[in-house]
Amino acid sequence: MTVGGYVFLLVVAVLVVAVIAGYNRLVGLRQRSEAAWSDIDVQLKRRTDLVPNLVETVRGYAAHERGTLEQVIRARGAAVAARTPETRAQAENALTDALRQLFALVEAYPELRANEQFVALQGSLGEIEETIQSSRRYYNAVVRDLNTAIETFPSNVLAAFFRFVKRAYFEVDRPEDRSAPRVSFGG
Repeated sequence: MTVGGYVFLLVVAVLVVAVIAGYNRLVGLRQRSEAAWSDIDVQLKRRTDLVPNLVETVRGYAAHERGTLEQVIRARGAAVAARTPETRAQAENALTDALRQLFALVEAYPELRANEQFVALQGSLGEIEETIQSSRRYYNAVVRDLNTAIETFPSNVLAAFFRFVKRAYFEVDRPEDRSAPRVSFGG
């Protein structure tokens, strides 16, 4: 074999290794984004599982506030039914709004604010909200890396060939949704 033949084989081998490495990187980023979404999903499920307990506790003290309680229940149902990051973000924003209204309602009932079960539920919600915020940041960072790899050369060629698609960020729609629902233990 000639020197040119060896050079050709070396170039082909380098290209094959580069394609394999690029493909594996894209697969790894896709898997990390799916795992990060799963983490968010778990935390959001924990939050939606907590909502019925909050509603029942409030219902005992504020039964005549049916509209607010029903709004929370509807928002929870929409959040549970949402499947994609985009629809889940919208549904979670609605649930956050409903929870804000619920906690605003609670302010009118000092005996409810002092209820041990309700205080524990508020504490759990606060912890879950912090974990959700952290999970969202991680998910969005992984999605940023995946989307960057899909758009930049030379990995964009591999991404197009192997049909890798960009993922959507888990974003909030309105500036007031960028904070967790206010949990107040005081009067």
